[in-house]
Amino acid sequence: MQDVTKQKIWTVSELNREIKGLFESCFPYGMWITGEVSNVTIHRSGHVYLSLKDSRCQISATWFGGAATAREMGLKNGMQVEAFGMLSIYEPRGTYQINLRRLTPKGAGDLQRQFEELKLKLQMQGLFEPDRKKPIPQLPGCVGVITSPTGAALQDFLQIINRRFNGMHIRVYPAIVQGAPTAQHVINGINFFNQTKSCDVIVVTRGGGSMEDLWGFNNEQLAYTIAQSRIPIITAIGHEIDFTIADFVADLRVPTPSAAAELVSSHKQELVQKIDNLKQRTLSSLQLKMLNFRRRLAIIKGSRVFQEPTNMLRIYSQKVDELAMRKDRAMNYILERNKIKLNHLKSTLNAFDPQRVVERGYSILTNSEGKLIRSAEDVKSKDEVKARVSDGNIELVVK
Repeated sequence: MQDVTKQKIWTVSELNREIKGLFESCFPYGMWITGEVSNVTIHRSGHVYLSLKDSRCQISATWFGGAATAREMGLKNGMQVEAFGMLSIYEPRGTYQINLRRLTPKGAGDLQRQFEELKLKLQMQGLFEPDRKKPIPQLPGCVGVITSPTGAALQDFLQIINRRFNGMHIRVYPAIVQGAPTAQHVINGINFFNQTKSCDVIVVTRGGGSMEDLWGFNNEQLAYTIAQSRIPIITAIGHEIDFTIADFVADLRVPTPSAAAELVSSHKQELVQKIDNLKQRTLSSLQLKMLNFRRRLAIIKGSRVFQEPTNMLRIYSQKVDELAMRKDRAMNYILERNKIKLNHLKSTLNAFDPQRVVERGYSILTNSEGKLIRSAEDVKSKDEVKARVSDGNIELVVK
């Protein structure tokens, strides 16, 4: 049986912190919970505090920053809801709670719940972070488009490209963009462009539709493929209000196929105008620099350096002599200071020299082993001791 006296003694803070870690590790990607709202408080700080209960039990919940959404949905006691959040411990009171990330009226649908779960998982892995997104080239030599070759999205895209920059190289990878095969088709297209290095930017696009129509773009493997692509990826999926997991992972999301076309292309006339402007600005800048150079040259030619060059040599020669004299004075000053310090150290050393103490009439006593006798208690009767005086040693016996 284990000796309880040898077990670790925990502080309350340590115990609560340990339990908090255990709770959070059990559900690292969060959890869905359904129940009835009670004790709801919408705080002026912007946070919401409530309880979720069923016929037998209840659990405390916090919704940080959820006040605006709670007011908009009319959150109140007695409402049946479905909530997603992270199980945690509120350490100061040692009570467990769920920190909500999303809360919807019950019956919002399984697809939305799956969407939120995958979104949170990928967000925690850092796939949505801005610093990992690649820049979009301003004028790509070739644009790779992954979409249905018969869909309206491709026609809209090509129409804008032809109007703004006729002749831009477009490569289309035909893909099914609705239904079960969608994710794998788009993955194959991204891998094709990356392996062949045949374009500078990839556009994944399709028209609008319901959540079920766009569900193929909420695929976890597709998200990883987009994140790992060496070529920047633009998504133009659905309408402006439609968002998919692919949109969050992509390097850039635009609302429509037409917007994607406008982004990757520039109007020829705009480019010509920009080039003309740059040409004129460059010419003006060169002329201004030439004028400044001529002015500086005229000033330099009239300076004393060129009028009396030997005078400048005399000035610099005098400066060298002044620096040499300053160096000699500094060296002499340092030597004098060091001599004073050395004499002071010698005096201090002599003051503490035992021989000098003996010469003033004192003696140093040692026992038969040569150890110093500092106190009368260090000797006893009949001990042989030695007294060191200024001109030798005296052997003594303690009486």
